[in-house]
Amino acid sequence: MLEELNVKDFALIENDFLEFEKGFTVLSGETGAGKSILIGALSFLLGGKAEVSQIRSGKNEASVSGTFVLPACSKVRELTEEDEPLNAQEWLEQHGIAAEDNRVMLRRFIRDSGKSGAWINSTPVTRTDLAAFSSFLVDIHGQHEHQSLMKVSEHRKFLDSRAGITVQVEEFKTLYAQLVTLRRQLEQYSMSESERLRKLDMSFFAVKEITEAKLKKDEDSQLEDEEARLLSFEKIYSDSDEICQLLDSNENSIIDLLKKVKRNASHIAEMDKSVSSLDERLESSFYELSDICAEFNSYKNRLVFDPARLAQVQERLSLIYNLKKKYASSVNAPLSEVFAYCEQAQKYIDENSDGANKKDVLTQQIRELEKQLLVKADFLSAKRRECADSLSKDVDAILARLGMPGTHFGVSIQEKEGSDVEQKCGPYGKDNIEFLISANPGTPLLPLAKIASGGELSRVMLALKTIFAQNDSVETLIFDEIDTGIGGEVAVAVGSHMKSLAKNRQIFCITHLASIAVYADNQIKIEKAVAGGITSSNVHAVKGEERVAEIARMLSGDADTAQSLEHARAMLEKFSGGY
Repeated sequence: MLEELNVKDFALIENDFLEFEKGFTVLSGETGAGKSILIGALSFLLGGKAEVSQIRSGKNEASVSGTFVLPACSKVRELTEEDEPLNAQEWLEQHGIAAEDNRVMLRRFIRDSGKSGAWINSTPVTRTDLAAFSSFLVDIHGQHEHQSLMKVSEHRKFLDSRAGITVQVEEFKTLYAQLVTLRRQLEQYSMSESERLRKLDMSFFAVKEITEAKLKKDEDSQLEDEEARLLSFEKIYSDSDEICQLLDSNENSIIDLLKKVKRNASHIAEMDKSVSSLDERLESSFYELSDICAEFNSYKNRLVFDPARLAQVQERLSLIYNLKKKYASSVNAPLSEVFAYCEQAQKYIDENSDGANKKDVLTQQIRELEKQLLVKADFLSAKRRECADSLSKDVDAILARLGMPGTHFGVSIQEKEGSDVEQKCGPYGKDNIEFLISANPGTPLLPLAKIASGGELSRVMLALKTIFAQNDSVETLIFDEIDTGIGGEVAVAVGSHMKSLAKNRQIFCITHLASIAVYADNQIKIEKAVAGGITSSNVHAVKGEERVAEIARMLSGDADTAQSLEHARAMLEKFSGGY
């Protein structure tokens, strides 16, 4: 549930902070006041597109933050990175993010430089992650992006949830993954016997050659450094000897001259204490240089040219060069690639050395698993088809009450193409599932995404959400353009459905119709104002007489006449139980 929303410098909104409650909330206001801007800000927060044009004129950054109370969750499974989370809590657990008091805060900004950022609590996330997580929290239906029912990939999930087979589908998915693994293993044994033996011989040879080389980690780098030293012996000895000569070999050497400098500095320090620190630094330098000279002398004396060792190093490097040439991506590749090749070759040997026997075992395992999956796929398909019929009837009945009596909803369940179980079955069974709609009598059923009218689309969404409310974990639903092209009894029916759906969900609806707004538990008004030549949208909750006046304006365009005010009070008393 959306608990708080803070919008700053987003489009026409300067700085608005809103607190929300459970139940049914309508957003109302004059045309052009900025109602859709508030939904746009929320869509931005939930992972929608971030564009510089969203920043308020004269500002360099737009930001939106919101606090959400997480939906109730009876159990959080232990997931791997490959598993698909089924709710917000599982998503957070999978990504190592902790909720605080069962709440999360989402934050997002966009700067005029084009840079943007997003966080879930204190953890920075990508836009993709933000959208994935927020899909468990909010659905926005209308002209915006958050439309889970518009994604064909989601249709199967909704149908399976309605049919009560979600657990069975997950079990099928696990078995199917096992089948895929076994088939991949079998491919290794499906080659000709001569090809298998050839690859085995190559693997045995590679493992033997690499193992006998007794390579050490980073040995190539260490040998190259040693070779460079041995080849440069004369230059290293000459330079070392020259360093020792310059530092301490005669009366004009650096250390001897420094002795004289030190002696003079000590005399000065005896007469003027202000240079004592300089005298101490000279003394430190003298001892440091003396120590350096001694160590270079020791280093020079240890230098020995060993042509036999140079030959050994170069021979070893030649061996490593040839191994890299055979088993690494290039002769300049790290030695670790040779080790990795050896591991892969050994793995191939372990998995393929028993040949035909292993192939027979895998083939039998695959056949048995295919039979199990086929039975389970038939079961899932039957349940889906049974549910699809009842779902179509239920949606049609609701759409008729929502002003779309000629509309027919259908569920397409097509068997996957192919001639055998391997081709017909996918991770979720053998069915391709898609929701269809016919907006007018006599017209063919078409994909849901092809509905032209935003108002029709929102009413279809409302009908589906009413039916799926008990199975869907998303607690906050937002409907935009729900009242396009409707009025009278249809609008009353829409409002009634919103009210019913809000018993177990938090519902937001942008509307121009008082006959919908009066059903709401809460009402938010958006007003446009101009101050100092700058236009702003102001957002605030309306209660009491202020709400009566807003309903009166929505009824007749006049919030001041006694007749419109009395009509507004009567409607609020009847449909909301007060104001």
